[in-house]
Amino acid sequence: MTAPSSPDQPWPVRTVARKVADWIGRLGEVWVEGQVAQLSRRGSATVFLTLRDTAADLSVPVTCPRDVADRPGAALTEGARVLVRARPDYYVARGSFSLRATEIRAVGLGELLARIERIRTLLAAEGLFDAHRKRPLPFAPAVVGLVTGKGSAAERDVLVTARRRWPAVRFAVRHCVVQGPSAAEEVVEALQRLDRDPEVEVIVLARGGGSVEDLLPFSDEGLVRAVAACRTPVVTGVGHETDTTLVDHAADVRAATPTDAAHRVVPEIGEQRRLVDGLRARARALVTARVEQQERWLESVRSRPSLAEPERLLAGRGEEVAALRTRATRTLTHRVDLAVRDLEHARARVAALSPQATLDRGYALVQTADGALVRAPDEVADGQSLLVRVAGGRIPVRVDRQDGQP
Repeated sequence: MTAPSSPDQPWPVRTVARKVADWIGRLGEVWVEGQVAQLSRRGSATVFLTLRDTAADLSVPVTCPRDVADRPGAALTEGARVLVRARPDYYVARGSFSLRATEIRAVGLGELLARIERIRTLLAAEGLFDAHRKRPLPFAPAVVGLVTGKGSAAERDVLVTARRRWPAVRFAVRHCVVQGPSAAEEVVEALQRLDRDPEVEVIVLARGGGSVEDLLPFSDEGLVRAVAACRTPVVTGVGHETDTTLVDHAADVRAATPTDAAHRVVPEIGEQRRLVDGLRARARALVTARVEQQERWLESVRSRPSLAEPERLLAGRGEEVAALRTRATRTLTHRVDLAVRDLEHARARVAALSPQATLDRGYALVQTADGALVRAPDEVADGQSLLVRVAGGRIPVRVDRQDGQP
């Protein structure tokens, strides 16, 4: 225990500095609000800034790891108003006071949420969230694309759950940063690489839970548009069930968690086996019932008289065929006889009208040498040669007129 100081027993500087450091150390973590006056990253793992009071002319130096300064939602720029969670620190050797920050938030989280809402309204007006754009997921995809943080719990949940449900599934995993300023750009690049892979049938975006700032990259407008432009169906499993980001609206299916995303993309093998067994039993019962029905029908057909004793039908038909044959013969004979008589009558009429029949009755035909018929005496001249055709043949004659008469 150090004795009280007095003019006779003053404290050395080191004692005062140590006591100040002890007293400040007992303050623990505090939340401080102020404005960033100076910001220096210096290319190292530590970021230096000056936090100025917004109402008084005083400031305090602040140091923090780079990942704290680069966390989404921190808005760490000169002039920005921020909330800093820090532990006061007094550097004894220099006698300087500073804050070691473990978390930085931008003042006005409501403004951040309002900006996300404005982006949501804009993209919804463009139709990127419409239900008709949602595509069904393939059944039992052979290859599933996965975009997630390397070695993350989300990656493990998706891989373990999916392989347990469907051991044959294969994954094309693309690791990227899922938190911080570069997260949205890296997720877009990984997403587009998987979308160009012809073997990938569905893509899963997976990330564990976190604050609004942690999940901010998944509400990035560029990432949302990239998800909407994918030709491959996209499933999001970002955060917990109560967390909702803009990519959830653009995705084809929104899963509550990474584990739920694995449930959505692959079927459960035991359930599918039970389904197949049920369908097989149902098909067997239907086929058996159909076969039995056809057997009964075939038996009823075979029992009909026409198939049971077909010779009985032939016996009756034979008599009918014989009667029809006799009738046909009689009819045909009668028709032939009538035709013969008609032909004889026609031949008799033709013979009666024939020129030969006229000649046979004693008539004759007189023709000139060129075959023209002579019908009157004045058609021939004296001494002209003629042919006289009688029933027995032709007789050549010559005209000899005596006293002017032939």
